[in-house]
Amino acid sequence: MDGDLGDFLRTRRARIQPEEVGLPSHGRRRVPGLRREEVAQLAGVSVDYYIRLEQGRGPSVSDAVLDAVARVLRLDETEHAYLHAVARPRKQGARPAAPRVRAGIQLLLDSMDRTPAFVLDRRMTVLAWNALADAVFGYSDTTAEARSIPRQVFLDPAAHDFYPEWQAVAAQSVAHLRVQAGHHQNDRQLTALVGELSLKSEDFRRLWADHQVRECAYGVKRVQHPVAGRLVFPYESLTLPSDGDLTLLVYTPEPGSETAERLALLGSWASAEVR
Repeated sequence: MDGDLGDFLRTRRARIQPEEVGLPSHGRRRVPGLRREEVAQLAGVSVDYYIRLEQGRGPSVSDAVLDAVARVLRLDETEHAYLHAVARPRKQGARPAAPRVRAGIQLLLDSMDRTPAFVLDRRMTVLAWNALADAVFGYSDTTAEARSIPRQVFLDPAAHDFYPEWQAVAAQSVAHLRVQAGHHQNDRQLTALVGELSLKSEDFRRLWADHQVRECAYGVKRVQHPVAGRLVFPYESLTLPSDGDLTLLVYTPEPGSETAERLALLGSWASAEVR
């Protein structure tokens, strides 16, 4: 995805004011934030070197320089890792086979009878799920394409009703997708997904242009289920050690909460329909 490095650095420069780092503002500026010359000065590199870095012409840039730039731009841990990934893309060999969910992982999912749980690939497509996740999200009644969370969030009109906090869900989805795109720049399917969403969704284009990067390790998600009503799910996200491109996502409602009670009823109804 050409231009990602330069755009990322420019957006990060724009959010830092000169006076925050001890530099004079010199009155009104044409663009917000730090100039390239100021970043170079603070990072201890030449202006030409930094310009070449923003232009993507610095493949041999050292860890020390990237770390210095990250310090100046006040990047958090995820942003710092993203900078390294896009500044020095890893060489990748033959295209890997499509990830498969091992039978043992499916057994693990099925053993979770009180929590919705599912497995995502790096493109945020749901590959496997348990009965409660199916009861909440209806995965077994959809196509593989429809089980793409970004497609559902941005291309399904019903998503705005299903996710009461749609704006937050949308921003989080894009920020996580950009992390993956930075670390897997040769993934053609991921590139095609970004292209499709950029073409079809103005909201996605706007959020993608912000260059926010954020891992979805844990948090709280709220959904408005058409049968069970409002459900509040704290969640935990775990990378599967033997399947590095796969992530296990587990929704963990508070014991005794209204969500836990509604989820139990929903699971009972779903079981009754299967019989």
